[in-house]
Amino acid sequence: MNEHSTSQSPAPAVAKFMDLVEQRKARIGILGLGYVGIPLALRFHEVGYPVLGFDIDDQRIADLNAGESPIKHIPSKDIAAMAAGGFEATSDFSRIGEVEAIIICVPTPLSRHREPDLSYIVETMKAITPHLRAGQMLSLESTTWPGTTEEVLRPFIDGRGFTIGDDFFLVYSPEREDPGNPNFSTHSIPKVVGGSTAACRQVGERLYSVAVDKIVPVSSTQAAELTKLLENIHRAVNIGLVNEMKIIADKMDIDIFEVIDAAKTKPFGFTAYYPGPGLGGHCIPIDPFYLTWKAKEYGVSTHFIELAGEINRDMPQWVVAKIADALNDRQKSLKGSRILALGIAYKRDVDDMRESPSVLVMELLRDRGAIVEYSDPNVPIFPRMREHKFELSSIDPTPEVLESYDAAILLTDHSDFDYATILKHSNLVVDTRGKYREEHPNVIKA
Repeated sequence: MNEHSTSQSPAPAVAKFMDLVEQRKARIGILGLGYVGIPLALRFHEVGYPVLGFDIDDQRIADLNAGESPIKHIPSKDIAAMAAGGFEATSDFSRIGEVEAIIICVPTPLSRHREPDLSYIVETMKAITPHLRAGQMLSLESTTWPGTTEEVLRPFIDGRGFTIGDDFFLVYSPEREDPGNPNFSTHSIPKVVGGSTAACRQVGERLYSVAVDKIVPVSSTQAAELTKLLENIHRAVNIGLVNEMKIIADKMDIDIFEVIDAAKTKPFGFTAYYPGPGLGGHCIPIDPFYLTWKAKEYGVSTHFIELAGEINRDMPQWVVAKIADALNDRQKSLKGSRILALGIAYKRDVDDMRESPSVLVMELLRDRGAIVEYSDPNVPIFPRMREHKFELSSIDPTPEVLESYDAAILLTDHSDFDYATILKHSNLVVDTRGKYREEHPNVIKA
């Protein structure tokens, strides 16, 4: 838990760290160069700090050092400018001693049994612990259960003989990223910071304040960890609610998108959430189950959270049933039908495939005998995934191509799609995103 310092002046290590930050001499080490780590590296570089990036993917390291972006919505020119300005990516974790601030941004997925998988965090700590030195700050940004920073990370640091809050600083500051959203960036999204001690929090606040416009301090690392889970659980539960409302509205022959548009005109007490084919991304489908797992330690069953998760997980099956019914109404069997999936990234205008419900829809269709292919301007080749496999490349949805399929199913509403052409030349459009609002004989809303 949080320990409050009683000294009137900062400890020498605190003062030294603050001075290095003030002079822009504090080198920032970012572990995990993905959708969180790269924007963070860009921002620290932008405000004048030297950055050393760490990753285990040799191809990603080579791309970044060559000034090439591995992520669609991050321009290569920004990576090139950072590389030319002194940024370096490496897989040599022994170099962790070269940095003052260590920021961990590695994945925290779920296991096959839907339990927290902290293996990336643990392996990262094993790799860097022998090379830690006095005076460093370590901040975990990966989403996890309350207590991870103190129960999992702290023992590594204590084992080196450091005194946390005196000669080493431990912080939890959850990542907040919305890939592809031009309205928010790393510097404009408020940053929650919790420390193992008051001095740790002070150090964390100072470091992040040079890169982020607003800092939100909380009393402990546990409070910061739970803050992140609450944010994502709030979204997951409300998406589960609106997905269930979509099914109800469909049974009543009511357009759920019309209902949402009407409801959101209320200037208070309502926030619009939109249904889809399921739930995707690296946070929303996963993070609620971190709290569900941890709550069991306290004898608490998270009924509400688990119900929302169940609804969201079932949406791909509901979508496939709608496709089968639509084909059946046209005297076609799902088995043997040619179906084009439009959009397989988890959200609009990104190339991120993690937990994408589109893949589950494609698998369910394939399992039922459909011939499934896809079109996604952001995913030219179906990527290697831990639990899913398709040997496919993206197909250009030209009029001739669209006419050759029995159905096109809109799963991710990318801006680059020509929706007028899709509507005009598809034999059947199954719309899971509410893109086609007008009634049309060849459009089925799912």
